[in-house]
Amino acid sequence: MQRRGVLRSAAMVAAGAGLASAAEKGARAENPKAAASAARLLPGSFVQTRDGTTLFYKDWGTGKPVLFVPSWALSGDMWEYQMTPLVARGLRCVTFDRRGHGRSSQPGHGYDYDTLADDLASVIELLDLRDITLVGHSMSPGEIVRYLTRHGSQRVARVVMLAPITPFLLKTADNPDGIPRQAFEAVRAALAKDRARWMAEAAGPFIGVGLPGVAVSAEVTQWVIGLCMQASLKALLDLHRTLTETDFRAELRAIKVPTLILHGDHDQSAPLALTGRRTAALIPGSRLVVYENTAHGLFLTHAERVNADLMAFINV
Repeated sequence: MQRRGVLRSAAMVAAGAGLASAAEKGARAENPKAAASAARLLPGSFVQTRDGTTLFYKDWGTGKPVLFVPSWALSGDMWEYQMTPLVARGLRCVTFDRRGHGRSSQPGHGYDYDTLADDLASVIELLDLRDITLVGHSMSPGEIVRYLTRHGSQRVARVVMLAPITPFLLKTADNPDGIPRQAFEAVRAALAKDRARWMAEAAGPFIGVGLPGVAVSAEVTQWVIGLCMQASLKALLDLHRTLTETDFRAELRAIKVPTLILHGDHDQSAPLALTGRRTAALIPGSRLVVYENTAHGLFLTHAERVNADLMAFINV
C-alpha cells in the first residue's frame, strides 16, 4: 500500500453516515457552561442528556441487549444490517445517533470523549440496559473505552470492536509509527473546503472497492456518501481532531470485560498494525480476528460474517 494512500485514508478513519437532523426535541444547552438539566427520556424515541442535548435512539426486540454505537459521521442507521437479523434471532438491539449526527440535536459543543461517554451512559441508564454487549466501529470503540473507565463496567457483559482507531493514531515522540499531524490537518482543511468531494473520494477505500470478494452495489456506495453529508460539519471537524489526538493506551490496559476485535487486513482508514493489533495487545485477554481482503467498512461488506461472529461471542 502506498504511504500517501495510507496517510490519507488513515486520516479519514471513517466515511459514514448520519441522517439529517430533522426534529430536535426539547431544549438544547448551546453554552457548555449552562446549568445542566436532568437526563430523561422524551417522547418520540429521544433521550435528553444532562446538558440538554437530545439523542435519537432505536430500541428493537427483546432478549439480551446489544447496544450498537455508530462511528464518526454515521448515525445509528449504519447498523441496519446487524440489528435486523440479530433481532430476528432473539436479541434486543439498541442504537442511537451521536450528538451532531442524524436525528439528534446539533449543539456547538461536547465533541470530546468525556462528553460522548456521558451521552452513552445516559442512553444506557435511561433505557435501563444491563448485561450489555457494547458494539462499536472505528471511532466509537474509543467512546466505549472511555465509558468503561469513566462509568464502570457494572452494566457491561462484553465488548466488540470493529476496525477500532484505538489506541493512538497521532505520531508523537513516544508513538513514532503514528500518522503525522500535518496529514490530519490536511484532511480537516479538505473537509472544511468541500466535504462532498472528500466523502465521495473516500468511499472507495472505505468499502474496499476492488478487493477480492467485495461486492457492494453502486447504490449502497451512494447511500453511504449521502449519509455522510447529513452530520454537522462542526461535529465532523471537532470529532476528527478528538479521535486523531486522543491516546487510549493506558485506558485499554484497564479494560476487564471480554473483548472481541474484528479488523480487516486491507483497512486503509485504521491500518491493522497501528490500531487493531495494538489494541488487542493492550486489552488483557482480548481476541483479535483478522478478516482477509477486507477494508474499513466490514459491517457492510462482510455483514453475514460479522453477524455470525457477534452471535457466537454473545452466546458464549
